[in-house]
Amino acid sequence: LLLNVDRNKAKAVGVSLSDLFGTLQANLGSVYVNDFNYLDRSYRVYVQADVPYRDRIASLGDLYVRSKTGGVAPVTEFVSPTIEKGAPIINHYNLYRSVEINGQPAPGKGSGQAISAMERLAQHINPPGVSFEWSGLSLDEIEAGFLTMLIFALGILFTFLVLAAQYESFADPLIVLLSVPAALLGALLLLDMRHIPSDAYAQVGYVMLIGLASKNAILIVEFANEQMRDGADIVTAASRAAQTRLRPILMTSIAFVVAVLPLVFASGAGANARHSLGTVVCGGMILATFLNLAITPVIYVVIKSAARRGRRLFGRGGDGHAVAVEEEPIPVGEGHM
Repeated sequence: LLLNVDRNKAKAVGVSLSDLFGTLQANLGSVYVNDFNYLDRSYRVYVQADVPYRDRIASLGDLYVRSKTGGVAPVTEFVSPTIEKGAPIINHYNLYRSVEINGQPAPGKGSGQAISAMERLAQHINPPGVSFEWSGLSLDEIEAGFLTMLIFALGILFTFLVLAAQYESFADPLIVLLSVPAALLGALLLLDMRHIPSDAYAQVGYVMLIGLASKNAILIVEFANEQMRDGADIVTAASRAAQTRLRPILMTSIAFVVAVLPLVFASGAGANARHSLGTVVCGGMILATFLNLAITPVIYVVIKSAARRGRRLFGRGGDGHAVAVEEEPIPVGEGHM
């Protein structure tokens, strides 16, 4: 219902526009008056015409407004109602009229895929002069998209620097971090098997796997370094480390996987978030546990051998470990000073 107000006519007869609109608002739309307390409760007072006196267009004829000359005139003298088709609420976004469209990903699809699909549809369907913008969580996801890779890179860098400071070597942290891809592969495989999208909760699990997958490799590298300090060669040290650390790695990994199973099979409110996080961590730890037991010793041998050849090439000493040097035997019976 559109009310067309003849402002010039109202001013000509001395009717204030504020009084005219105030009469319409008080009778048809309501006006706040004040608050009052009664029986320890606070009540808010509004003024509005009763329903039978405002539910028809003809009700406008019962409303009067006073002019500055002291007379009264019916509102219909200055207002002509017309009925038009239109939206009950007109939304604006960045000062432009807008229509809000909500959607959700299909089963097995991520929010990023849904955003890309909606953008393609909007570019194909929108008529000339109509564009689209994102808002809410979708806008936050788009703006923070590049931060995901930055967070992963910082997590790996932080782990590398901490291990480098602990081992006083750049070779050992590299061996440890090369166990992370196996964990990420296991996480992605289990997500695909369960048709779960790689959402924000899954990405939190990826960051967790950097530390969880490194734990098992640290056990192997630490024991292999002890064997080398005791005089064992690289291959023997790696083999002994894999055999000796087999039981501790299996015990801790199996205990961890069992502990996260409630997340994998969660139900109720928030179950989808727990499914994503639990599936990533569980799948990553299962594959990393068995692959790294075979891969980490091989990587250890390759990198340690390359590091030793590099030290010999550049004439450097050890990398923080004792190096055994074979000396020529001294003939018995000859004296030396």
